[in-house]
Amino acid sequence: MAVAAHAVTPAPAPHPVDVRPPLRRLVPLSLQHLLVAYAGMATMPLLVGTALHLPEDRIRLLISANLLVSGLATLLQSLGVKWFGARLPIVMGSTFTAITPAVLIGEEHGLAAVFGATIVSGLVTVAVAPWFGRCLHLFPPLVTGTVIAVIGFSLVPSAAGLVTGGGGGGRGLALAAVTVLLVVVVERLAPPAIGRFSVLVAMAAGTVLAVPLGLFDGSGVADAAPVSLPHPTAFGAPVFLVPAIAAMLVVQLVNMVESVGDTLAVGQIVERGDDAPTVVRALRADGAATVVSGALASFPIVTFGQSVGLVSVTRVRSRHVVALSGALMVLLAFVPVLGAAVAAVPGPVLGGVSLVMFGTVGAVGLRILARADLTDARNLLTVALAFGLGLIPVGAPEFYAPLPAAARTVLDSGIAVTGIVAFALNLLFHHTPRLRKEPVR
Repeated sequence: MAVAAHAVTPAPAPHPVDVRPPLRRLVPLSLQHLLVAYAGMATMPLLVGTALHLPEDRIRLLISANLLVSGLATLLQSLGVKWFGARLPIVMGSTFTAITPAVLIGEEHGLAAVFGATIVSGLVTVAVAPWFGRCLHLFPPLVTGTVIAVIGFSLVPSAAGLVTGGGGGGRGLALAAVTVLLVVVVERLAPPAIGRFSVLVAMAAGTVLAVPLGLFDGSGVADAAPVSLPHPTAFGAPVFLVPAIAAMLVVQLVNMVESVGDTLAVGQIVERGDDAPTVVRALRADGAATVVSGALASFPIVTFGQSVGLVSVTRVRSRHVVALSGALMVLLAFVPVLGAAVAAVPGPVLGGVSLVMFGTVGAVGLRILARADLTDARNLLTVALAFGLGLIPVGAPEFYAPLPAAARTVLDSGIAVTGIVAFALNLLFHHTPRLRKEPVR
């Protein structure tokens, strides 16, 4: 008697976001994310510490704390724990939006007040995250696309600063140009298996080329300590002052809009997670990371726009790649000599790569914006004013200098102005029926 054969339904293939690449690809892909993000993670605490005239050893503590918290936040965001984490390939780090308020608060009340305000802003983020999820319809492509585009384009000057900051003159410009060209050539001519490493290949080749040009300085590696521990109490226990908290809450509101935009952008690139539940989990992770950041003597944590650009360029969608980069950040926080090795990548090389990444973020924003109906004069006006007002601080940094410090906390950030203008005008034109002007038929 024949035994009837039962058809076995094959298990569905895992989504590319959940695929763990083999180790030989996982490590270099993760290192690529780390190298692209490191400059931003070190620059924010460096600028704040320098503006507050902190001694060099205290600035190093700020950088180590930033790396530690950014790594933990990246692990949380990419892998997820319960109701926290988008489970998407998103790198986390401190935001440039917080530089001005952190300096202003630090000058008047000390860094302990900055850290206290950071803790409170993180707690508020966790509390209001579900509300943001319910209001996701108020962040259509018109708003998120405009914000992401300005995030990318407004950071281009910082890429230029990396190129010119090393004092290489024409050699620095040439090295940056070659680095950009290498990204293009590898992307265009290399097979897909190598094209995924286009940024890493360009950075490695650019660093090698920097040696005969006299633009490579590895002295920091020899001077760095092999091991060190974070020292969160070096600046005193966090202090909770109402004026500082109010200023940081405004910054955190802008960060939440930025995080919503970045999360939706990554979700659309990887074709998963561009929905309200994912946004809520992402914001909760932002908030939790910001609470820990304040407790460990660091600054507000938000999604890194560079990761949006890198995921788009390399087309590597695995969240495990980003998770390993987060683990490497934690390692760098405890092993300064490794951080010094990463920091030895020449400024022109980082600047060239950053130009590609920031430009890609801006292009992703334009792609999202293209889903909005720009034949509608109201939408066109929204984009025009959001771009125009948002780019004023980029082109004219002293434009708002005559205004009070409280106003400059918001207005000096082009991203903040863009988000507020785009959100407000979208509400005015599309969510206030009595004021809506219907098109003539």
